[in-house]
Amino acid sequence: MYLFSSIVVVVTCYTLLTFGHSTGKSAIGPSAYTVNAAFPTSVFSSYYIPPAPTKEPQPALHDPVLNITYPLNLTNPDTIPETDDDPVFYPHPSVNVSNATAAALVQAAIANITDIIRVPGSSNCTKCQTALGVAKSVAQVTPQSVPDMLVFLCEKFKFASNSSCVESYAATNFGAIWTQVLAFANVSGLDGKYICNRLSGNFCSQPATLPSNTTGLFPKPKPANATAPKPSGKRVKVLHLSDFHLDPRYVVASEANCSSGLCCRPGVHATGFTLPQIQLPAPLYGAFKCDTPYYLGLAALQAIGPLTGTSAKDPVAWSIYTGDLVSHDTQNQLSRAYVEYTEYSIYDMFKAYIGSPIFAVLGNHDSNPEAIDAPHSEPDGLGQQFSWNYDHVAGLWQQNGWINSTGAKQARLHYGAYSVKNHYGLRIITLNTDFWYKSNFLNYYNMTNPDVSGMQAFLIQELQAAEDAGERVWILGHVLTGWDGTNPLPNPTDLFYQIVDRYSPHVIANIFFGHTHEDEFMIYYAHNASDISRATALTTGWIGPSVTPLTNLNSGFRMYEVDTGDFNIYNAYTWYANVSAFNSLDPNITGPTYKFEYSTRDTYQIGWPAEAPLNATYWHAVTEAMEKDVSLVSTFNTFQGKRSVLSPNCTSEACKRAKVCYMRSGSVALGLSCPQGYGFYFSPDLSPQIALSGWGER
Repeated sequence: MYLFSSIVVVVTCYTLLTFGHSTGKSAIGPSAYTVNAAFPTSVFSSYYIPPAPTKEPQPALHDPVLNITYPLNLTNPDTIPETDDDPVFYPHPSVNVSNATAAALVQAAIANITDIIRVPGSSNCTKCQTALGVAKSVAQVTPQSVPDMLVFLCEKFKFASNSSCVESYAATNFGAIWTQVLAFANVSGLDGKYICNRLSGNFCSQPATLPSNTTGLFPKPKPANATAPKPSGKRVKVLHLSDFHLDPRYVVASEANCSSGLCCRPGVHATGFTLPQIQLPAPLYGAFKCDTPYYLGLAALQAIGPLTGTSAKDPVAWSIYTGDLVSHDTQNQLSRAYVEYTEYSIYDMFKAYIGSPIFAVLGNHDSNPEAIDAPHSEPDGLGQQFSWNYDHVAGLWQQNGWINSTGAKQARLHYGAYSVKNHYGLRIITLNTDFWYKSNFLNYYNMTNPDVSGMQAFLIQELQAAEDAGERVWILGHVLTGWDGTNPLPNPTDLFYQIVDRYSPHVIANIFFGHTHEDEFMIYYAHNASDISRATALTTGWIGPSVTPLTNLNSGFRMYEVDTGDFNIYNAYTWYANVSAFNSLDPNITGPTYKFEYSTRDTYQIGWPAEAPLNATYWHAVTEAMEKDVSLVSTFNTFQGKRSVLSPNCTSEACKRAKVCYMRSGSVALGLSCPQGYGFYFSPDLSPQIALSGWGER
């Protein structure tokens, strides 16, 4: 059911925006819409707890893929679990030992690691890798003993608070995952250096990027004088949504400015306050330190049709969703069922409001444990431990008619990734980018191989087939490959860069990511960016704005004007809702207002031809203009946070240089070569804190 026709909105500004050039100008909608206060109850068939101006709803959701109705206690804020009871998986022990022998081995390991830490003389990196070697011996003999040992050591040496130690290393959190890593990693070599660097930058420095060996990597050499096809002149509208982060446990009037963790939840308080005192009551529609309540998520979906000028009879041509569905709960509050509930709920809402195919990817939060995915090659049969998730989303996508049975089969095999040709002739290849995300701890063994999962081999296979067939391709992922270099791992992103170079600009038209919650872009250049110029700019990585306001951002979404011949983007339009105004809304009278934020082409007026696409050459020209005019960087910076009142300024020469450098950085190596500290308003790495400190002092 497409619910556009049932949306009741108040038009707050009738100024019509225009769309398209060669096909003539047509209205895309007014510049602002205020959503009606009434909750669109028809979006769900039944409710445990109905919506109210003072309470978020609790819909009773029946998942047709799993054939279950999710229970109320899964999302009820009064029954948030304190432990994750999902099964945990360990590597097979190399020998069978008695409980007494296992306990003695653990005690000996603790004593050994204590001596390693306390004895002076060695570097922190050497100490860390040596200690990992001791822990590895335990993981290989008595793997079930490792999580408790790690928690004990973490607490003993005060590497973190006791609660953080449990959050990081308890078996049902990440302890079993770290046990797998220890069992399989070469802790004395490159793997160990990466693990120690991940634990703390004070242990080992991040190893340098290993140059990708492309000998024999590609089935065929790049065609001489490869160029993009000509445009058809026919333009269509394409929606880009990202980082929804639904919070079904959101509590209206709870603390929205809490001192730690996810706010707008029961039991949290502001700095200097104690419960039941509330400093900033959570509004019905959301707040800056909170994820997306149902009211805000549905308000955004209701606003899309009117603002983009689409309807049930004339929907967007297709939509892309670049990942992250699940809220930023601590790991002990998450579960498979909670992930599956969120996947079903959001995709069901998308189906109700967006009347065209949606091509979605998994984000780092769309798994359990959060951010963890295992390569199929992991020993001891552990390569299938996340197949439950791939099976589920593949079934939902097929059930909704977004991909066919062949695409669903691919998604089950390739970690939720697939390659499909849409109804306009564009090939869309999706990736599970957890396999280059630094918080997927199962990436930390066999680090000399940049593609342990085979994800990028799948990408090459599909790109080569597209080249042979004369197809254009969009690549969709979640975690970006570059920007400031702080989120992904170096070697896999360097390999991806070589793949982009090989198949651009004639095959790959555009690349899309999410993850940062901010509005950004990256440019990929030929020859590993050894020459950064207009002539070498190949492909653009568009990083989409988030629906969630977390952290200190406005809520937003984007639409692209796309030519159906070359599948380039000819304009991009972005809308936002001012989260700082939510406190003043009377939920009995009105909902939030989504406003037109900016047109990319109109904002960056650099003398670009009206009929030329907003391709990598365009974006490089924009960065050249930014180098000459810092006000353009300041404008970009404003849009980066979707006009949030809490966005920091970027008016200094240092900030300008850093941002332009990030825009030209599509890999970790390039991003880390830029000045650091200006990449994101707030860290997108919102996974549990595992950093340890003070190793060399103990």
